[in-house]
Order: sequence, then structure tokens, then C-alpha cells
Amino acid sequence: MRRPPPLPSAPDAPEETDVAPARSLRRRGAAPSPAEEGAQDVAAAAGEDGGEAAVPSSSMDVWRAARARRKALRAEIRRFTQRSRRRRITWLSIVGAIVLLIGGSVAAAYSPLFAVERITVTGTTTIDPAVIEGALADQMGTPLALVDSSEVKAALLAFPLIETYALEARPPHDLTVRIVERTPIGVIESGAGFTLVDAAGVALSTTEERPAGQPLVEVEGGVDSSAFRSAGLVVRALPADIRGALTGVRASTADDVTLTLDSGLTVVWGSEEDSALKALALSAALVKNPTASSIDVTSPDVAVVG
Repeated sequence: MRRPPPLPSAPDAPEETDVAPARSLRRRGAAPSPAEEGAQDVAAAAGEDGGEAAVPSSSMDVWRAARARRKALRAEIRRFTQRSRRRRITWLSIVGAIVLLIGGSVAAAYSPLFAVERITVTGTTTIDPAVIEGALADQMGTPLALVDSSEVKAALLAFPLIETYALEARPPHDLTVRIVERTPIGVIESGAGFTLVDAAGVALSTTEERPAGQPLVEVEGGVDSSAFRSAGLVVRALPADIRGALTGVRASTADDVTLTLDSGLTVVWGSEEDSALKALALSAALVKNPTASSIDVTSPDVAVVG
């Protein structure tokens, strides 16, 4: 009787790598630990050299591999953000330069380097500029940016002839005061004498004698009335040659202003409306009628000569 053939032996099991247990222990979807990342970096480095992937032999190797990985990552981040960092540095430099320039300018403006050393007064015809400069002497030595406009105003209030003024700083040391003087329209007679007034009714001066070249203003209601305001606007609208020949201004209301010239001519003006056209009509009528005794320009289109 023949002996049965022997049963075939089981095939040899494939060798398991050392990495398989680690993979089996890792949960699906879990992030690798720093030690595992370091091990992978060392294995990858070994694979690039043509050798077999080897697990680091110590924790020091794992730490070195992880540090190399972080260093390479930081280098990549710096390389990709280099342009934005350079642009940010440029903008910060520009802003810093502007702030420094403005701060330096402000500091210099408020320093004694720009102190007032000379005061110049312009625009005056009646007032002596030296008198105004003397009244503003307290501003000498003050930085131009710190000149007190309220103190200047208080000093100029002592000059009633000043209607308006403007301050102009001219670095490094000049302060210019531009004056606009009040324009007198005539004098008002009272018990105190003859008071010179402007169109706003501001008293400019009072003298016992009537000033030469100033017409006598006679209005009802005083300087606060509408008749006075209308008469003042009429006088200011007159041409220079007629204004020089004016000797009297009368008005009882705002609509019946009457002028008297040194030749004895009476001009019926009416209200202050259309004063520019009335002045042209009066000049034309005087040229055509030099011996007229009265001219009515209440309606500037038709001058009535009497």
C-alpha cells in the first residue's frame, strides 16, 4: 500500500516593516505627531540619498528633523512675503518722514527763530503809521504763530479812523498790518462843534471849526436813521470831481436825498437806488448844461435840468 504524499507547507509570511504597527495604531484622519513628522523627514532624506528609509535611532534625530522642517517652512514664508514686507517698510518710512517734517515745521514756527522783529503798517492816509506801530509794540519778540489777534484788536480800537484791518505774517520776522481807513462823508454840526462822520455814522473827530472840503450833513433822525444811511451811500457813490465840489447833503427820509455843490447847483437825487447810473446821468447833464441851477436825477434815464 502506497504512502500518501506529504501535505504542502504554508508559504512564508512576508516580512513586516517597522512602520506597519505605527500605521495601524494611527487613527484614520488623525494628524501626525511631531515625532512622526521627524521620522518621516529622516526617512524621506534617506530615500533621496538612494538608501532605504530608516527610522531615526534616537529622539535627538527626531527633534533635529522637526527643527529642520520648521526652519524650511519659515524660509518659504519669508520668501513669499518678502514683497509685502518691503512695501510695508516703504510706506512706514514715507509716513514717518511726513510726520517728522510736519512736527519740525510746527516746532520751528512756535520757536524764537520766527519771532516778530519788524511791524509794517500799510493803507493809511490820515493816520500816521508810526503811531500804529507804536501801539502794537507789545507784539515784538512774539513768535509769528503766537501773535494775539485779540490784543491787536484792542490796540487798534483806539483809532476810530480804522474801518477794517488784516494781519499778514511774513516769515521769518515781519508782521504786516493792512489798514482800511473809514471814508468821511461830511460833518454834523452840534453844540460841541463839527463832528466828522463816515457812512456808518461813526464819529471820527470833532473840531470847533468846520473842516475844509467836508460837506455839511443835515438829516432828520440823526445818524441812526434810514435817511442818514441813504445819504451816506449816495455820497460814497459820487465821482471824485463831484465829491470834491460837494458842500451840503440834506435828507428828511431815505427817498429824498438832495445835494448842494459849491457852484450853487442843487441836485435832487432821491433814494440811494441806482446811484451809479444817477452819477453818470449827473455828469452828462453837467457837461451839457454847465450853467444849470438844478438837476433832478431821481430817474437816471431822464435827467431834468432846471
